[in-house]
Amino acid sequence: MEGGGAAAVVPEAWSQVRAPVIVPLLRLAVAVCLTMSVLLFLERMYMAVVIAGVKLLRRRPERRYRCDPLPDDDPELGTSAFPVVLIQIPMFNEREVYQLSIGAVCGLSWPSDRLVVQVLDDSTDPVIKEMVRMECERWAHKGVNITYQIRQDRKGYKAGALKEGMKHGYVRECEYVAIFDADFQPDPDFLRRTIPFLVHNSDIALVQARWRFVNADECLMTRMQEMSLDYHFTVEQEVSSSVCAFFGFNGTAGIWRISAVNEAGGWKDRTTVEDMDLAIRASLKGWKFVYLGDVQVKSELPSTFKAFRFQQHRWSCGPANLFRKMLMEIVKNKKVTIWKKIHVIYNFFLIRKIVAHIVTFTFYCLIIPATIFVPEVRIPKWGCVYIPTIITLLNSVGTPRSFHLLFFWILFENVMSLHRTKATLIGLLEAGRANEWVVTAKLGNALKMKSSNKSSFKKSFMRIWDRLNVTELGVAAFLFSCGWYDLAFGKDHFFIYLFFQGAAFFIVGIGYVGTIVPQS
Repeated sequence: MEGGGAAAVVPEAWSQVRAPVIVPLLRLAVAVCLTMSVLLFLERMYMAVVIAGVKLLRRRPERRYRCDPLPDDDPELGTSAFPVVLIQIPMFNEREVYQLSIGAVCGLSWPSDRLVVQVLDDSTDPVIKEMVRMECERWAHKGVNITYQIRQDRKGYKAGALKEGMKHGYVRECEYVAIFDADFQPDPDFLRRTIPFLVHNSDIALVQARWRFVNADECLMTRMQEMSLDYHFTVEQEVSSSVCAFFGFNGTAGIWRISAVNEAGGWKDRTTVEDMDLAIRASLKGWKFVYLGDVQVKSELPSTFKAFRFQQHRWSCGPANLFRKMLMEIVKNKKVTIWKKIHVIYNFFLIRKIVAHIVTFTFYCLIIPATIFVPEVRIPKWGCVYIPTIITLLNSVGTPRSFHLLFFWILFENVMSLHRTKATLIGLLEAGRANEWVVTAKLGNALKMKSSNKSSFKKSFMRIWDRLNVTELGVAAFLFSCGWYDLAFGKDHFFIYLFFQGAAFFIVGIGYVGTIVPQS
């Protein structure tokens, strides 16, 4: 009797709190999520209209700004017609890719006496440090003005390394600085296609190039990343550049006017997005940015889930934390127009960096499944079907070749929204991991050199216990429970989505995603 009495307490307690507490709270949550969905939908439609207008009117950067090629056939001027350019390559234990970036930068088509290359090596592995140093010496013997620089500590991480590199006396002779992460490989004509915009337009501070991914076809996870990033470069950066000449610096494959960097206060390490921080400060000083979608720089996508997860934490936490730190500074600024302030605060930060992450996870992975157990709370079909469908289709314009993967992209993005939401909240609240910096590990050609025999696969398979992601497994269990309940008692057929989404969380939860690096 005691056991039966205890079992009856739970349903009774549920019935008592359901109507007065659960139903109103869930309705409020649905209303908030629907509002955020509408805001995100309007932002996507706005960008779709603008990008369509840009393409139809052919508002290319070449038509909006002067960009005449620099004269290289004038015997009187010689190489003096070319400005002195500083190239910075920040590195940290980049065993697999350091040769790619150094080789590409040293192969740039630019007068050798007008080019200075800095390899800023923060590596902690002495073997890798020696390898990078020897590579720099090899290119120096070929006549390239390249310097190898190390620090006593990693204070400030990437921002600290870039800041330290700018302190040298010879930098005063440089007018511009280009930055390439260790896995980025610019084409030889990169400087010849970007520098003219800075030379002929004194109000431009930054020229940003597009990323092109050399390993996009490595696995399904890299294809999903390509879809998201292609939308960012094809639409978001293009729209921001065209409308108000402001966008977030991507941290690499871009070239800055050094005077603009100095006027903005130089590099700061107060967040994990030092690139975005500098861009906003420079913009608030009145500087303009130009995005060149036709200039593409080869790079590598993180192909292991662990590396991708750390990258997404940094990319989601950093902007939210920066928004917290800079909101009032943006509001009080008197050098830029009110419309630019609205664009930075609302479009750039609030919608794209905060709302987009939070609504994806809370609405599609928590609130909608929870309504399965509370049929009194109804979600309109436009909110749970039409709006997300249109947003998904708009996202596909960046990568038409992957249109057939849209369904998988939705499921994967919803899974990653778990980490992005958590990181966003950590950044907004400035919690414990707000300033966590983990370098995104790149594999380069490492996989091609690994053995792919059965014994290696067996070792990788047996390490599955090391690859379990408990949080994803917990969400998968919740979604499967909601799915089975809806299959038994529901009428809206939500169980179809819930089973697929639950399966996606489960697959990621057991670590069966991305590239599994075989053991040596």
